[in-house]
Amino acid sequence: MTQVDTAATGEAGADRPDAAGSGTRRARIRAAIRVLSRPGPWKRGPLLAALALLLGLLMLVHARITDRWGLGSLVESLLPWFGAFVPVLLAGALWRRSASAVAALLLPVTVWLSLFGGLLTDKSHPGSDLTLVSHNVGAENPDPTATARDLAASGADVLALQEITSQARATYEKELAKTYPHHTVLGTVGLWSRLPLSDTRPVDIQQDVGPLGDAKPDDVKLAYNRALRTTVATDQGPLAVYVAHLGSVRVMPRNGFWTDSRDRNAKALAEALAAERNERVVLLGDLNGTVDDRAFTGITSQLDSVQDVAGDGFGFSWPAEFPVARIDQILVRGVEPTSSWLLPATGSDHRPVAAGISWPRR
Repeated sequence: MTQVDTAATGEAGADRPDAAGSGTRRARIRAAIRVLSRPGPWKRGPLLAALALLLGLLMLVHARITDRWGLGSLVESLLPWFGAFVPVLLAGALWRRSASAVAALLLPVTVWLSLFGGLLTDKSHPGSDLTLVSHNVGAENPDPTATARDLAASGADVLALQEITSQARATYEKELAKTYPHHTVLGTVGLWSRLPLSDTRPVDIQQDVGPLGDAKPDDVKLAYNRALRTTVATDQGPLAVYVAHLGSVRVMPRNGFWTDSRDRNAKALAEALAAERNERVVLLGDLNGTVDDRAFTGITSQLDSVQDVAGDGFGFSWPAEFPVARIDQILVRGVEPTSSWLLPATGSDHRPVAAGISWPRR
């Protein structure tokens, strides 16, 4: 009995290594099948690759995007921020080890750099003949006195203000009088200057007609005037200066990104600039849009943005707490921008923008 049990036990024990070896071989085969069936690096992350290509194409053909519901203007206003999606997609591609997604990212990177790469370098150079500052001082500004004093200390030779309320006008005139002996205010916009001003007049960008097609009275026009034109007398000759505050943009349930008022203002301002006879022109103002927006093609085809020509970075000016867009602009024609920068925040929801310009060297 003992011998039989021993034999049985030995026979069973002899089977165990074979069973273990078979299990190991099967596990190895299954592992090999999994490895061989796993998609290669060029087949991984197809969704990430598609999103990267879509991002690049969106930036590449942004001018062809419909402007229905203001979609085109919205995309172009936020266009620089589309580059923020690149590192997000890159992180996903590396996590998935997707060679195709990494390769697809070359398109948005190339397009973004072609559009905005020039803004990443400092193009300013020292020396200027005139310093310009433009600031939407804000109708809700809680301390216009402090704002006026900060602007007076900015070193500007020519200072343009927008959104001047009737209550705050006297404050700005009083606080800026010592630094700027010459000034003009028409409606809600004004210009202060160290140099003499002449030939000041309002610029009609409002389509000044009533709901029945009747012309608005002159006193009503002036009270709501949002643009002016004046001449600054310089040692190098007259400089035509425009100050403008274009209509607001809003997100509306039925109309989407509503820009109708601003776009009409921009068209009228472009026509006024086209009729300007002076070869040296400066436009200072809150345009409620970036120069990438198609709504300003009529203006940017005539004037150059100082930020594009002589700035350092994007120069985002709004909102003041965390600027995401440069909607406050200084544009020029017939003069040479030497530098462009932002001033510290004031009590306004906009940051002041500044630029140095020089006369063309003959």
